[in-house]
Amino acid sequence: MNEDKGEGVAIANLIGTDGCSVVGWVYRWRTGSHAVMWDVQGPQPVSETRPDISDEQKQEIDFDALTRIGRSDDG
Repeated sequence: MNEDKGEGVAIANLIGTDGCSVVGWVYRWRTGSHAVMWDVQGPQPVSETRPDISDEQKQEIDFDALTRIGRSDDG
């Protein structure tokens, strides 16, 4: 994608719970907002971003919720 044309730019990989698989990407849009794009398998639990992103960026994409995808709240 090309930020100069108003599209998003991938700024970090979302790493799965195995510690090595890329399960998605964090994109920064021209407006300055951030969003998550998943690979073809859809949302999966995330363990980290590479490279690391700021706490503000993590809050915007709700990183804590990304780490809990598929986990039950009662266990």
